[in-house]
Amino acid sequence: MAMSMRIQTASAWWRAAFTALVMAALALTMAPRLHAAPSDDWSDTPAGQILGAVVGVRSVVPDDARTAESLGTRRIGSGVLIDQSGLVLTIGYLMLEAVEAEVVLADGRTVSAKSLAYDHDSGFGLLRVADALNTRPIELGESAALEEGAQVLVVSGGQPARVLPATVTDRRPFAGYWEYLLEDAIFTFPPHPRYGGAALIGRDGRLLGIGSLLVRDIGGTNQGVPGNMFVPIDRLKPILADLMATGRRSEPPHPWLGLFAAEGEGRVFVTRIAGGGPAEEAGIKPGDIIIGVAGKRVADLADFLRKVWAQGNAGVVVPLDVLPMTSNGDLEIKRVQIRSGDRHDWLKLRAAD
Repeated sequence: MAMSMRIQTASAWWRAAFTALVMAALALTMAPRLHAAPSDDWSDTPAGQILGAVVGVRSVVPDDARTAESLGTRRIGSGVLIDQSGLVLTIGYLMLEAVEAEVVLADGRTVSAKSLAYDHDSGFGLLRVADALNTRPIELGESAALEEGAQVLVVSGGQPARVLPATVTDRRPFAGYWEYLLEDAIFTFPPHPRYGGAALIGRDGRLLGIGSLLVRDIGGTNQGVPGNMFVPIDRLKPILADLMATGRRSEPPHPWLGLFAAEGEGRVFVTRIAGGGPAEEAGIKPGDIIIGVAGKRVADLADFLRKVWAQGNAGVVVPLDVLPMTSNGDLEIKRVQIRSGDRHDWLKLRAAD
């Protein structure tokens, strides 16, 4: 389907829901200026409840953290309250390796929080708010039923809240250069400027996804149309109990190579190496072209990751077929044996105070 057909005109519901949320956002934003709590009339409405449950997230990461250089040491985004005990769901990179965290409520108040869990496979992160919140959580929806053309709302937290109507333009796999593969990502248009941890809200007011990225091509057709990518909420349900109990999923992790890769002109090539990771120890260099895995040629980045993960769990030896980046013109493909690792062992995961 052409991109112009996917980006549909907003329905009456779309406009009505947007108006209600904007009005509720204005009421909640004005409350601190008036030194008063938001009107009960707003907080008891569906719009007010959604805005109250979407919070701002701030975290502090040490300078020596593995992700400090790429993601920064002061991170700001959004999160969603998903239960009455103060459990906040966000996108994992906001609180990854954090030692301090807090959430910003709709009325501007800040409450300290603690990093509870991080799941690389989905990209989700969990925080626990220190104090009980007098806020109704958002119910989890069914993201599997979300199809192209669906009208949704994207809501970010903090001060002020930002509400943006959007259209689902695609459901397809997304491969990230940091050894990340999401088979059923949700893509939306237009792009929300504060996408990190933002809530994707369906017509029934339930949570359908968590904002992850600003992408350049939401339709996968190389037309250069920008939009957002969301992690489907259904990815959380099978692992939520594990994350709350131990901070990670119980099943064995995928093999981690410690390399950053991109695709272009039909090739997968290494752009960067994780210091102290398996790829560095095996001698992989930036610029090396990955031809195959265990003798099987790779078609793109997603195919490369699938073939690596098919070798077994973390710790397995992964045989890469590599065309090294050399200065002498050598075009010989070499077999490089990489003893994979567990990403969690490499990260400096310390609970936030």
